[in-house]
Amino acid sequence: MRYGAIDTGSNAVRLLIADIIENDGTVTFKKNTLIRVPLRLGDDAFLHQHISDKKAEDMVKTMSAFKNMMDVYKVTDYMACATSAMREANNGQDVVKRIKEEANLDLEIVHGEREASIIYASHVGIELDENKNYLYIDVGGGSTELSLFSDGELIASQSFNIGTIRMLDNQDKEETWKDMNDFIRKHTKNFKTVYGVGTGGNINKLFKLSEEKNGEPLSYNKLKSLYSYLGSYSLKDRINVLKLNQDRADVIIPACEIYTTVMKWANIKHIYVPSVGMVDGIIQTLIEKNFSK
Repeated sequence: MRYGAIDTGSNAVRLLIADIIENDGTVTFKKNTLIRVPLRLGDDAFLHQHISDKKAEDMVKTMSAFKNMMDVYKVTDYMACATSAMREANNGQDVVKRIKEEANLDLEIVHGEREASIIYASHVGIELDENKNYLYIDVGGGSTELSLFSDGELIASQSFNIGTIRMLDNQDKEETWKDMNDFIRKHTKNFKTVYGVGTGGNINKLFKLSEEKNGEPLSYNKLKSLYSYLGSYSLKDRINVLKLNQDRADVIIPACEIYTTVMKWANIKHIYVPSVGMVDGIIQTLIEKNFSK
């Protein structure tokens, strides 16, 4: 059995094809193929609240290619989700309809809380201490999802319109930062120690740059040092000298700013980076749907 997961984000669109493994009543998955296309829908959505004809055309072509890939891989079930950029585009549903007609693919625009629940579904099976408190932090191009867990139970979860593309386009708002600060302080004030769990392409890249061992957490101080280190290079040198992809070299700076700010507000000293994200959560959501019986 194979499942497909499509994450239509504000910076990039991803397709994950995963092999589903059943063993003694336990269902897990193994990543088979991952494809990433940097469409940058957020540049249209956050500045103009509209997906341009060119971006819409690129979306249809990408979704057609993804649908063909899933057919070739004989995917038995899939789920395609669109997040912040498509939520804010006034023609988002029109693009969804066009994708259905031309690519024969069902794309769902999910609200922020639904996005957060899918993201933290990706952490099923990750070996974290259930007796500790964890703030899950997912930073995307258009939004940041925060979910607080204590003793293995979800305490609070919320999505905020703060993201890397939104910040680059100067579309993040001071009141939204305040709302996020209020959320963090309200829900973490009764915990002496909170650990971070970071997801998203940028924190994965930051973790690789830190040269920490897999499974080891990344410290707040190390992340702050990386922020200063990356900021000391021009955009051109981040691409040519540090060998970052062009669509990663600009967003990694605001991403680092969001992660360090959240960690500071929550008094988080260490953040774990399990290299999972929205597409992993979608696969896990499909497993829960199909194997719930």
